[in-house]
Amino acid sequence: MTGYGKAEALFSGKKFTVEIRSLNGKTADIGFKTSQIPREYEHDLRKNLINRLQRGNIDLFIAVDQEVADLDNIFNVELIKQYYKELQAIFRDIAQEVSPSELAVSLLRLPEVREVQKKEVDIAEWQVLEQCIYQAADKLDEFRCREGEILGQDLLSHIDNIESHLVKVGELDPERIVSVRKRLEDKLAGLGEDASIDKNRVEQELIYYLEKADISEERVRLSQHCTYFRQTIVQEEYAGRKLNFIAQEMGREINTLGSKAAHAGMQQYVVMMKDELEKIKEQVLNVL
Repeated sequence: MTGYGKAEALFSGKKFTVEIRSLNGKTADIGFKTSQIPREYEHDLRKNLINRLQRGNIDLFIAVDQEVADLDNIFNVELIKQYYKELQAIFRDIAQEVSPSELAVSLLRLPEVREVQKKEVDIAEWQVLEQCIYQAADKLDEFRCREGEILGQDLLSHIDNIESHLVKVGELDPERIVSVRKRLEDKLAGLGEDASIDKNRVEQELIYYLEKADISEERVRLSQHCTYFRQTIVQEEYAGRKLNFIAQEMGREINTLGSKAAHAGMQQYVVMMKDELEKIKEQVLNVL
């Protein structure tokens, strides 16, 4: 969701430079860092930008270069005359001589000496600026698309690694079952000849335990989640939230594999799968 877009436009002696920056965010949070957008158009502009950009913490900046004098900001002549008379009277009362230049400097520092004339919105100017904003948004979207292609390849490489580790886990499974069975039989043998043991019941309990330790379902579900993750990246236009949910389901299966493993070699592959999954979760935050 990170990105940057910039566009420029000219209108009647003004040069507008629009910049839009985006960072990761669960929703579309758009901030207007400018006073150039008329209030009556803010709502529609915000709505249109959300439709275009979908998600992210998005800031919009507008810089204006004025090629001609802006006559809307003028001196308040009557107020200046009033201030001048009052200041002269004050300085006379305190017997303080003040030069005209010093008095002028003091006058310019007083409040409301300059006043801004409120002007009506120029529809033609706003249309030019609005199109410039949308051009910057399109540039931001293009930036995101380029980054998205690289990000998608990176995500799929982590999925490849998880699937590779899962194959290794499957190869170790028969050895794990033999190892678990042998440990249980050794413990029973250690009870001594005097212990009264129903061998049939022991065999039933042993089978039940090995069935509980079976990881076939977890392996199948994790493989299916990996496949679904790949399909979602290719087929979904805005896949970020769904990929995050799939990654959570993958985590549940990997954790269950780890709790059932009881095998040092298999545990190592589980740890490596967790490491790949954490990288996926970090990167998925960048996906719309």
